[in-house]
Amino acid sequence: MTHSKSEDLFRRALQIVPGGVNSPVRAFRSVGGTPPFIARGQGSHLFDVDGNEYIDYVGSWGPLLLGHRHPAILSALEHALTIGTSFGAPTEAEVELAAAICDAVPSIEMVRLVNSGTEATMSAIRVARGFTGRDLIVKFEGCYHGHVDSLLVKAGSGVATLGIADTRGVPKAFCDSTLALPYNSPDAMQEAFRAHGQRIAAVIVEPVVGNMGCVPPRPGYLEALREITARHGALLIFDEVMTGFRVAFGGAQQRFGIRPDLTTLGKVIGGGLPVGAYGGRKDIMSLVAPAGPVYQAGTLSGNPLAVAAGLAMLRYLKAHPEVYAQLESCTAELCSAAPPGITVNRVGSMFTFFFTDQPVTDYESAKRSDTARFGRFFQAMLERGVYLAPSQFEAAFVSAAHTEEDIRQTIAAARQAFSA
Repeated sequence: MTHSKSEDLFRRALQIVPGGVNSPVRAFRSVGGTPPFIARGQGSHLFDVDGNEYIDYVGSWGPLLLGHRHPAILSALEHALTIGTSFGAPTEAEVELAAAICDAVPSIEMVRLVNSGTEATMSAIRVARGFTGRDLIVKFEGCYHGHVDSLLVKAGSGVATLGIADTRGVPKAFCDSTLALPYNSPDAMQEAFRAHGQRIAAVIVEPVVGNMGCVPPRPGYLEALREITARHGALLIFDEVMTGFRVAFGGAQQRFGIRPDLTTLGKVIGGGLPVGAYGGRKDIMSLVAPAGPVYQAGTLSGNPLAVAAGLAMLRYLKAHPEVYAQLESCTAELCSAAPPGITVNRVGSMFTFFFTDQPVTDYESAKRSDTARFGRFFQAMLERGVYLAPSQFEAAFVSAAHTEEDIRQTIAAARQAFSA
């Protein structure tokens, strides 16, 4: 492969964009080399500006369940463009998307659309504090909930990839309002509530972690979170920005049979366009302005393009439940390519190859992975036309657009890369 055009673009970008990218993990800092600049996507494939073709397992970081440029989504967007791109006023389609979300996600009785997953988690926490009258938030080490000040404490995703312990610019008082606990440890939760139970407003968790790599909950762990929070009058928030509609139509809460108080969703409900949402019990969500005293607003919230694409996506998934069985089987076959000495974690169509021979159940065990070896594997796969997340601490995703031939080619490339 040649990458001369991408290299030229990256040199230009470095002069005018911090780090040359608009989101840190895109810079390939942890794996080396120059990021390919993408020209277009089609189905399960990406094409860069140098004409190289890749089988895509990033999928815009998860939301492209149907792949790139799915006909149903393109058709919806084309129709939306004939109407207008933004009104800053209510539309019928917003109501339809809200109804589709409430219909699909077991715990959501009322929902508010926003513009990103970060906005969704920030708003859900504000509502939880307003509802409980408490200030402390519990999160988990290695879980990433967007770049909200108080949630960057021991965060995963790009923060873990770049090895940033504590980002500058966040006041200590914000960090003091957050307790970071080890994931998958009910004992740590019990201890935190024994010490601070009357001050904890909410616990926010990725029910299946995707931001330190894919890390599933141990049996009984989510049930323990539900029981402990309910007993102490704190709210349980599921951050399903990554898992919503991905690991099941109703998200991780449907897959594992747990009912959180609040749920946050991201770009999957926009078919890959910028969008987010938070919702949950009606008595909690009724506090959101203008119905109640907890303020949150957004001019572009519920914009016609994202809503149209999201409705097309959710309606397609509801009409084609067989998509989920296809995703499960393709991903399971792909994960079988890992040799001994590699730990594979998978939930549905989310997976990670961890370069360690030990189980990965939390952030500490994820950090024991050989990141240098992962970097060599990543580059070997990229040169063989397979596009993975450029970090050991990110999940990969299979879409309904991946074909049997895509999976065969990927397995062949992986075996070559592992051998090398």
